Amino acid sequence: MNKHRIVCAVLAISLLPMVLFAQGTKEAPSSQQNREITVYAYDAFCGDWGPGPTIIPEFEAKTGIKVNLVSAGDAIEMLTKAKSEMSNPVADVIIGISNDMASKAYESNLFETYNSPELASIPAFLQFDSSKRLLPFDYGNFSFVVDTEKMAKKDIPKSLSDLTDPKYKDKVVLIDPRTSSVGLGLLLWTIEVYGEEGYLDWWKAMKDNALTIAEGWSSAYGLFTEGEAPLVLSYTTSPVYHVMFEDTTRYQTVLFTEGHSTTVEGVGLVASSQHKQDAKTFIDFLLNDAQLEIATANSMYPANNSIVLPDAFKWAPKPAKNLSLDAKTIDKNLDRWLTEWTQVMSK
Repeated sequence: MNKHRIVCAVLAISLLPMVLFAQGTKEAPSSQQNREITVYAYDAFCGDWGPGPTIIPEFEAKTGIKVNLVSAGDAIEMLTKAKSEMSNPVADVIIGISNDMASKAYESNLFETYNSPELASIPAFLQFDSSKRLLPFDYGNFSFVVDTEKMAKKDIPKSLSDLTDPKYKDKVVLIDPRTSSVGLGLLLWTIEVYGEEGYLDWWKAMKDNALTIAEGWSSAYGLFTEGEAPLVLSYTTSPVYHVMFEDTTRYQTVLFTEGHSTTVEGVGLVASSQHKQDAKTFIDFLLNDAQLEIATANSMYPANNSIVLPDAFKWAPKPAKNLSLDAKTIDKNLDRWLTEWTQVMSK
C-alpha cells in the first residue's frame, strides 16, 4: 500500500504468468522457462496502493521474469528477516534499506556490489554507498504532517522545540525507532539538532506529549488519518498522496526552523542470490522505468533525475536546511542511542 495509507499486509505476491515475446509462439522457449526471482520489500511498497502491484506486472511483461514480491514488514524488520535467512537464503533483491540503516546491512555482508548503468542518472549526493551495495531509488525528508481541519494555523508548531510545549499533549503520534526506519529517522533527527547532550531531554518531554508511540509508520499514519491526533511523524512528501488520490490539501507538511533530516531508500542485490543476472535486470528497471510510479505511489522524490513529477509535488515543500549524520557515526553509536532512548521512554 502507499506509504500514506494503512497497509494491508501481504506475505507474498506472485503476479501474472510469464509473457511470451517470440513471434507466433504460445509457449516460452525452454531457455526462458522458470526464470524467477524473489524480492523482499517493506509493507507499504507491496500493498494495494503501493508501487509493487503496478510495477511488478510491467516488469514481468517486459522481461518474462516472474517476481515473487514478499511483504517483509518495516525496513528494520525486513533486514532482520533477511539476515536470519543467510544460511538458507530466500531473497534475490531487497528494497527499502535506508542510508541510516545501511551500516547494519554492510556488517552482515548481505549485499553484493552492483554498479548499475542506471546510476549515471542518479545524482552523486544520493549515492550513499561508495561500494554500490545499496543503490538509491527514492528519497525524502522526515517531517511532521498536520491535519489542518483538526488544528488551527496559529497552533501549528514551527520547530521540534515547540512540540515539547504541554499544549501539544496527546496531539502527536510518534513511531518507535527500534522497529521502524521512520521512527529511527526522528531519533537521529533529534541527535542532529540537539546533540548527544540534549536529545534525551527532548524525548523526555515528548513522552508526556505523545498520544502514542506506534510500532510502525502504517499504524501511526492510520491513527492520524482516522482523526486520533492532528500531528504525525512522516515525510515532507506525504501530502502529495492526498492531493493526487483524494483531491484534498487538508494534510500539510510542517517545516521546522532547525531543518529536516534526510532519508534515502536503497535497493540491494543479495550476495547469495542464485539468479543474479535477472535480479540485476530488476534493479535496473526499478531505477529507470519504475521511477515515476514509485515516486507517485510512495509519495517520495525519485532518485533518477530525468523523471518529470506531477504538479501535486508542489505540496511537498523542500526544507531550507537538510540534516544528515555520517554513516560511520551512526554505526558507532546507534546501539547505545537506542539503549538510552529505551531507558528514558520506559521510565
